[in-house]
Amino acid sequence: MANDADLVIVGAGPCGLAAAVSAQRAGMRAQVIESSVVVSTIASYPTYVRFFSTAEKLTIGGLPFVIATEKPTRRDALAYYRTVVTYFGIRVRQRERVTAIQGRSGDFTVISRTTAGEERRTTGDAVVVATGYFGSPNRLGVPGEDLPHVTHVYREGHEAFLQDVVVVGGGNSAAEAALDLWRSGARVTLVHLGPTFDKKIKPWVLPDFTNRVKEGQIAVKWDTRVSAIELGEVVLTTSGKENRLKADRVYIMTGFAPSLDLLRDTGVPINPTTGIPEHDSKTLETTIPGLFIAGVVVAGYDANKVFIENGRYHGDRIVARLLGQRAPAEPKLSAELDA
Repeated sequence: MANDADLVIVGAGPCGLAAAVSAQRAGMRAQVIESSVVVSTIASYPTYVRFFSTAEKLTIGGLPFVIATEKPTRRDALAYYRTVVTYFGIRVRQRERVTAIQGRSGDFTVISRTTAGEERRTTGDAVVVATGYFGSPNRLGVPGEDLPHVTHVYREGHEAFLQDVVVVGGGNSAAEAALDLWRSGARVTLVHLGPTFDKKIKPWVLPDFTNRVKEGQIAVKWDTRVSAIELGEVVLTTSGKENRLKADRVYIMTGFAPSLDLLRDTGVPINPTTGIPEHDSKTLETTIPGLFIAGVVVAGYDANKVFIENGRYHGDRIVARLLGQRAPAEPKLSAELDA
C-alpha cells in the first residue's frame, strides 16, 4: 500500500511550509505536522514587531506579499502565511506533537500525539524536520526562573506600566524589550554578563538605547550575572559581590536553542559544540537516508545564520535530492542580515 505522504514535514514554520510548496510543485504529496499553530514562532513575537527583511524576501512559492509599508509587521506576516496555506492547499495538522520518527528511506513512520492524547502514525517516503527553535529558550539555570512573574518571551510593555522590571540579556531582543518597556512607563534595568552588547546588535537600536542610558531613563548593569530570582527581587552577582534589585517582572531575553531531541532520538549525530545535526550541506540530508533538516535547525546553536530569507529555499534543495537533481545554489542574504 502507498504511504500516507511522499514527504512528511515536521514543523509548520515558513521553512516547513516552503518545503511543502516545493514538494507539491514537484508532484509530491506533502503532509505537515505542527505541535502548535502555523508559524508559531512568528505568533510568539512581540505584538508590534517589524521584520528586518522586506515583504518580498519573506515570500513563499512566488505568492506576492503585499503591504502598504516597506517592512511587514508580525500581524502582516501571520495573515500572509495563513494565505500561503490556503492558496497552495497545504495539508497541515496543528496542535499535534511529533514524538518519534521510525524507519528508513521509502518506509518512514512519524508518530505524533494530539492535545487530546490520541496517538497518530503517518507513513512517508521521506521526512523533513523543520522544528525551529522558539520552543526551547536558553535558560539561566538559576533558582526562581520558573516563578510566575518571569518570562522568556516578550510580548509588549503595557503589562509592566509603573513597575520595576529587569531585562536579562545582551542582544537585540533584550535591547528592544528594554526600550519598549521604558516607553510603556516601566522602570527598567538591563542586566548582562558581558561588558557591552553582543556584536550583532541592530545599528539603529544601539544609539537609541545608549541615549536612554545616558539620560538616566534606563539603568544598566554590565558584567553582572543573575544568581537567583525571588518574588519581588533578583539576586545579582558583580565581581564576586552579591546585591539585590527590586523586580516586579523579569524578562529573560537570552535567546533560544534549536529543538534537537527528535533528531537525536532518531539517531542523527549532533555536534556537541555547534549543535549542528550531521548532514550533507548541499542536499540537507542527514546520516539517515531520506531524513532531512530545514530552517534554523541547519545552523545549530547559531540561529543568526538561517533566516526566512534563505531557509525558504531549503525545500528546493531537498526536493532536488529526492528527484536526483542538482541542488540549487544558496541565495545571498540581505546586507543587514549578513552583517
